Amino acid sequence: MKTFWKCAAVMMVLLSASCGNDADDERIGAECTSNGACENEELTCLTQFKGGYCGASACTGNADCPDGSICVTQAGANYCFRTCEDKAECNEHRTGENESNCSSNITRVSGGTEKACVPPSSGT
Repeated sequence: MKTFWKCAAVMMVLLSASCGNDADDERIGAECTSNGACENEELTCLTQFKGGYCGASACTGNADCPDGSICVTQAGANYCFRTCEDKAECNEHRTGENESNCSSNITRVSGGTEKACVPPSSGT
């Protein structure tokens, strides 16, 4: 029976590695200066955040967001922000000066317990 569980674990690792991460593929949370920089027509460059943020605005729930993101309320508006488990996941496509934080201290529109990559405020 131990051999079965070892094989199952190896298969799960192989499957997850071959599938990739939709949020990475879609560049959700990436730094941007214009919509074209987001490389995904579902996303817009949210320039109200420092360094820009490839996401979406005006969501009403998680179903409105691309895979790998959830609908959160930030500064009085709703946005699709990338989900994460740690900060490194948030910053593959961001510079050190504009790093996002992986935060559980967010207002989730649809409830849940996921963390999200929260971009720095623009300071304006």
